Amino acid sequence: MTSPSPPAPSKSRAKGPVTTNPARAADLLARRLYDAGCRLAFGMPGGEVLTLLDALERAGIRFVLVKHENAAGFMAEAVWSLTGAPGVLVATLGPGAMNGVNVVANAHQDRVPLIVLTGCVDPDETARYTHQVMDHAAVFRTITKDTLTLTPAAAGVIADRAVSTALAPRPGPVHLDVPIAVAAAPAGSVGPRRTPPAASVPAPGPALDAARGALAASDRPVLLAGLDAVCENAGAALTAFAETHGVPVITTYRGKGLLPETHPLSLGAAGLSPLADDILLPLVARADLVIAAGYDPIEMRPGWRDAWDPARQTVIEIAAEDMPHYMHASTVFLRTDIAPTLAALSEGTPPRPTWPEGDLVHARTALGAAFPAGDDWGPAAVIAAARAALPDTAIATVDSGAHRILLSQMWTCTQPRTLLQSTGLCTMGCAIPLAAGAKLVAPDRPVVAFTGDAGFLMIAGELATLAELALPVIIVVFVDASLALIEKKQRERQLPNAGVDFAVHDYAAIGRAFGGRGVTVTDRAALTAALAEAQAADRFTVIAAMIDRGAYDGRI
Repeated sequence: MTSPSPPAPSKSRAKGPVTTNPARAADLLARRLYDAGCRLAFGMPGGEVLTLLDALERAGIRFVLVKHENAAGFMAEAVWSLTGAPGVLVATLGPGAMNGVNVVANAHQDRVPLIVLTGCVDPDETARYTHQVMDHAAVFRTITKDTLTLTPAAAGVIADRAVSTALAPRPGPVHLDVPIAVAAAPAGSVGPRRTPPAASVPAPGPALDAARGALAASDRPVLLAGLDAVCENAGAALTAFAETHGVPVITTYRGKGLLPETHPLSLGAAGLSPLADDILLPLVARADLVIAAGYDPIEMRPGWRDAWDPARQTVIEIAAEDMPHYMHASTVFLRTDIAPTLAALSEGTPPRPTWPEGDLVHARTALGAAFPAGDDWGPAAVIAAARAALPDTAIATVDSGAHRILLSQMWTCTQPRTLLQSTGLCTMGCAIPLAAGAKLVAPDRPVVAFTGDAGFLMIAGELATLAELALPVIIVVFVDASLALIEKKQRERQLPNAGVDFAVHDYAAIGRAFGGRGVTVTDRAALTAALAEAQAADRFTVIAAMIDRGAYDGRI
C-alpha cells in the first residue's frame, strides 16, 4: 500500500480528536474508527445521523458529502485500497440506507472492510411510529460479515467489534445501526479491544511436506493469485517466490500487479476475456503443479470451473478460509497466510528449471498478439494511448462493461492496487467515485477513471462532488451510445436489438457544466494532447472518446 499524505481537514473540524466529557456513545465509536486509521467518512446525512457526524468531525474524521450513498461507498473503498484503513459509509435511515445496498454487496464480494453506519429511530419510537422505519439489519444481514446496533453502555465494545470484524480475514463490510438517542447518550467505558491475530504459518506435518515435495519435483508449476493475496499485501513475497522457483503467475483482475506485469514470469490477469482464457487455460491444464495463493474464483468466468484436474495435477491451495464454492478442488489445503506459507514452501526446496518446452514465452507472445496496441483508433487505441501518456504511478479505475475487459488485459500494472474496479459483483457506476476517493488520499498521483457512457450517466451527479472537492481527476468516457457488452451478447445470440441502445450525448459539455474541463476526441493525437493537458489541470477533465458501435467485436 502507499502511504499518502492525510487529507486536509474540513473547515468545521478540529485539527485532532476533541474529548467530550462525558463521552457520548457516538464519540466512542468515532474514536475507535480514528484509532483504526480512518480520517474520512462519506455519505448523505439526515437528521437521524447529525450527532454521529458531529462525533466523527470531533474525532478528526472528515465527513465528505456526496450525491448518492452508492458513490460514497466506492469512495470509501478507494480510501481503504490505498491506506489500509477501513472505509466508512454514513447513511440516514430508510431510503438512505437502502441506497447503499449495492455498494455494501460489492464490498462483501470484493473483501472490502467497509463500516456502514446507519441512523435509525429509537426502539421505543418504533412501537408507534412507522414513517421510514424498517429493519435495516434484516436487509444487510446477507451482504455483511455482521450487523450490530450501538448501545450506550457497550458502545466501546460494539465499536471495536465492528472494526475488528471488518478487518479480520477475510475482510468485509460490517453494518452498525445507531439509534438517535443512543448516539447522544453518555457512554460506558471504552472496554477491551480485540488483538489482531498474528500471521498464521503452516505447521510442520504431512500437508507441508507434501507441498514442498510437489514443488521440488515440479517441471511445470503455475501460481494463481487473487483477492486474498491483495488483502494480505503478499505481492513482495509472491514475487520473491516466483523468481526463486521460476513459477509463472496468473492473477485475477483484482490481483493485477501483485507480480509486476512487466516481469517475464507474469501472464497477466485471467477470468473475463475469452481471448485471454483460450491462451491461459491450456497452460494451466499442462501444469503439473498449481498453487492457488489467495485465489478466489468469484472473479472468474464459468470457463474456470474445474480448470485443473487433481487426479493428475498437484494443487496446493493457500487461503484464509475454506472455499465452499465447488469451482475447483485441491489436493493440499493450507489455511494459512500467504507470505509466510510461500516462504515455508521455499525453505529447503532447491530451485530447478521449469517449463523447458518454452510454453511461457509462447503464452506471453500469444497474449500480446491477442491484444494489439497499434490500432489507429478504437477502444484499444484509447487504452494504449492513455497507458503511454500516464506514468506507472498513476492510479486507474474502471467501470464494468466491454471496455473493462479490454482495459484489464491491456493496462499494465507494476504494483497492486493501481487498477481499482468492481470484480466480484461487477457493478456499474464505480469508476468515478473510486477515482474521487483515490485522489483524496493520493493527491500527488495522477488518477484516471475509465467509464462507459452508460456508467457515466449513472453516476454523473458525482461530477459536482469532484468540483466541490477540487479533485483534478481525469475521466475517459468510451462513447458508443450502447451497452456495448450486452449488445454484443444480444447479437451473438441472434436476438433482435432491444433495450441496449441510447442517444449520443455531449459528455464534454456535461463535464464543463459541472465546473470541470471537457473535450471530445476522435483520434490518438487529440487524445494524447487532452491527457497531457488534463494532467496539468487544476480541476477534473472529461475526455469523451468517440468510438464505433461493435468496436469490441473480436477484441475481448
